[in-house]
Amino acid sequence: MFENLPDIDLRQMRAFAIVAEELHFGRAAERLGIAQPPLSQQIRRLEAKVGCQLFDRGTRRVELTEAGRALLATARRILVEAANGVEQARRVGRGDAGILDVGFPATVALSLLPKVIRAFRQRYPGIELRLSELTTSPQRDALRTGGIDVGFLREPEPDSLLQMETVMLERFIAVLPSTHRLATSRASISLPALAGEPFILFRRDVGPLFHGRILGLCGQAGFAPRIVQESGEWQTVVSLVRAGLGVSIAPQCVANLRLEGVTYKALTASRVRTSVVMCWHKDNRRTALQRFIDVTRRVTREERSD
Repeated sequence: MFENLPDIDLRQMRAFAIVAEELHFGRAAERLGIAQPPLSQQIRRLEAKVGCQLFDRGTRRVELTEAGRALLATARRILVEAANGVEQARRVGRGDAGILDVGFPATVALSLLPKVIRAFRQRYPGIELRLSELTTSPQRDALRTGGIDVGFLREPEPDSLLQMETVMLERFIAVLPSTHRLATSRASISLPALAGEPFILFRRDVGPLFHGRILGLCGQAGFAPRIVQESGEWQTVVSLVRAGLGVSIAPQCVANLRLEGVTYKALTASRVRTSVVMCWHKDNRRTALQRFIDVTRRVTREERSD
């Protein structure tokens, strides 16, 4: 694309633009901080590359030729765009500008993510956050291939290519139809009280470790859940509970889905937590990514101290 372009450098364009503004080689040389002969040589080289005369050099004054006037607008635009490009590159290099791709599951959008986004945009308004709602397995694949820079994964499996840092631990809650016998009984319920109930669970293939954690909880409570339906979306899980198809066990943040006909109950005597882990590729050393990691750490520290 660029092989056949004329070999014109920015110094020549800048010299041409300043001479065109001053219409005087002496004053233009002063502005450029060089002697007049080298300036005249630069203009002659530029004219040779363009293939025509750009200035009429009279004994008393200098004027642009028609070709010079045609080139001047382009020269000014090139100089402005070059300056803007250099400044943008510097800002991106400092981590003050650019695009950062962030993956997240729906549950994190119900809890931690809005606070992180708000804090990050206030601190770094020049960096655009490009958000993708993805469950755990697709996020892991996108992180490995560079499709996203950073992700929030729930109960991810270990991965040698990824850095992982736990940013949130949540209790489990029971999700019940409001007409359920336990919905109005008391503030919290025991997990064994749900033995024999039909269960609607988050799909195993979407979050295998999280799914296994639910089965383990039920096993510790002395029963295996009777699974009647699975879904990869918590909104769907809660909606099916609302329809009376069964009950569910979910992260605490799912209670932020305020649906009429659904009751959320804390589980008594359960110290087990589900984790949300911030992940990024070990080879990703972008400054903007490090800024995002730092902001997320600060937000999570503030959350724990509240």
